Amino acid sequence: MSFLEYAPAPESTSVLHLRSEYGLFIDGEFTEGTGGTFQTISPSTEQSIATISAASDADVDRAVVAARRAYDRVWSKLSGADRGKYLFRIARLVQERARELAVAESLDNGKPIKESRDVDVPLVAAWFFYYAGWADKLDYAGLGANPRALGVAGQVIPWNFPLLMLAWKVAPALAAGNTVVIKPAETTPLTALIFAEILQQAELPAGVVNIVTGAGATGAAIVRHPDVDKVAFTGSTAVGREIAKTIAGSDKRLTLELGGKAANIVFDDAPIDQAIEGIVNGIFFNQGHVCCAGSRLLVQESIHDEVVDRLKSRLQTLRVGDPLDKNTDVGAINSAEQLARIRELSDIGELEGAERWSPDCELPENGFWFAPTIFTNVSTSHRIAREEIFGPVLSVMSFRTPAEAIAKANNTPYGLSAGIWSDKGSRILAVADKLRAGVIWANTFNRFDPASPFGGYQESGYGREGGRHGLGAYLAPAGSAVSAPTAAPKAAKKGAQR
Repeated sequence: MSFLEYAPAPESTSVLHLRSEYGLFIDGEFTEGTGGTFQTISPSTEQSIATISAASDADVDRAVVAARRAYDRVWSKLSGADRGKYLFRIARLVQERARELAVAESLDNGKPIKESRDVDVPLVAAWFFYYAGWADKLDYAGLGANPRALGVAGQVIPWNFPLLMLAWKVAPALAAGNTVVIKPAETTPLTALIFAEILQQAELPAGVVNIVTGAGATGAAIVRHPDVDKVAFTGSTAVGREIAKTIAGSDKRLTLELGGKAANIVFDDAPIDQAIEGIVNGIFFNQGHVCCAGSRLLVQESIHDEVVDRLKSRLQTLRVGDPLDKNTDVGAINSAEQLARIRELSDIGELEGAERWSPDCELPENGFWFAPTIFTNVSTSHRIAREEIFGPVLSVMSFRTPAEAIAKANNTPYGLSAGIWSDKGSRILAVADKLRAGVIWANTFNRFDPASPFGGYQESGYGREGGRHGLGAYLAPAGSAVSAPTAAPKAAKKGAQR
C-alpha cells in the first residue's frame, strides 16, 4: 500500500443471521412456495447467498386471499391512530436492525455499504415514520373528509433500491388502510424477507403485508389477479406498458414509476466544485442503477473543457471494488444480464463516434464489474444519449444558450428528473419552468425526502410516490363507488375457507 491509499475496511457479515432457505411470507408466516426455487447470489462474488422459493399462480392467489381477509376483518376496522402505531413500530425496528439490513442490501444488491448504510436504510425508516404520522390525518390528504382505502394493493418493485422501494410502496398503502401483496425483484429478495421478520417482530396482524418472491411471471400474476384493487410498479418502461395493457378496462388503480434519461445542466456561473460532486453523485451513485440518474450532462460551451477535465480528475479518485468495504465508491453491477446491456450500449456509443474514457482501475476477477465511463462528442441522436443504460455511463454534451439547453434536455421520450447548476436563482426558476420533468434539483442531485412527491411524465410513467400525493394514490373520496371485485377463482374461494 502506497502513501495515502486506503487500507481495506470491510464491514463484517457477522451481524447477519441468514437462513439457508427462505419461503414465501403469506398470512403472517413463512411458507413453502409451489413454483420451485432459485438462488439469490452476491453480484460481487457470484456466490450463492440463499435459496429462495418461487411463487406460483396458486401461491399468489393464497397471498391475495390472505390480504383480502386481513383487510375485511382487521385492517380496515382499525383507527388511523392504531395503524400509525404499527408503522411507528416498524420504523423503529428498521432503525434497530439498520446495520444488519445495510449489510444484507450490499451483499445481495452490490451497492457500496456506505450508500446502503447512510442513504437507503435511513430513508426506509424515514418513510415509515412519515406515513405513520399521516395515518390519522387522512382527512387532509386532499380528497375530502373520510377518504376510503382502495382495498388490496399489488406491488412490484425493482432491484436497484430493494428495501427503499419496498418502503415507498408499503408505507403509504398501510397508512391509507390498504393491505399489500408485494413482489421484490428476483435478483434482490433478501432484505424484503428480512423485512418480513420485522413485521413479525412488530406483531403486524397476519395478512396485512404478504411477500411473494419469484420472477416476472409472479409479478404478472399479482397484476392480473381479479381481487387486487390497486397496482403499483417501479421498473422498466417496457414492462410498465404491458402492465397498463393488462389492467386496461378494469377498475384497478395504477401507479407507474418507469425509466429516465435525466439531463444535468451546468451553466457557466455554476459553483464548479459543487457541480463536479453533484455530477458524480448524479450518475455514479449506486453504479448508475438509478431511474432518475443524471446520465446526460449538458455543459455550457465556455466551461465545457474545464468541467470535463476536472470531472476526469475526480473520477481518478473513485474506488471500485468490494461493496462491503467502507472505502468503496462504486460497487458491483447487479447482474450478468445488466452488465451485458451496459457493455452493449457502451460499445454502440463508440461505434456511433462518441469518445470513450474511463479512469485506470483494477476490476476484481469475480463478479460483475464496469468501470465508471464518460462519453464526450455525443450527439442528441446517439443511442447512449437517448436510451436508458442504467449503469455508470455518462454522456456529455455542450450548449450555448439557455434555450438550447432546454431544447436538448427535453429531447427525450422520458421525463422523470433533471438538475440545474447556476448561481442565479432567477435562471434556475426560469429554466425549471420549461423542463418537462417530474423532479428538478437545483445545485444538487439525487436528494430524496418522504414529504416530497416523486414521479415523471411521458415514458417515465404516471402517478406520484412520496408526500401527500403518494398517499392519495392509495385512497378514494368518501362516497365514491366501491367497485365489487371480480368473482374470485375457485382456488381463491378454497383458500378463504382454509
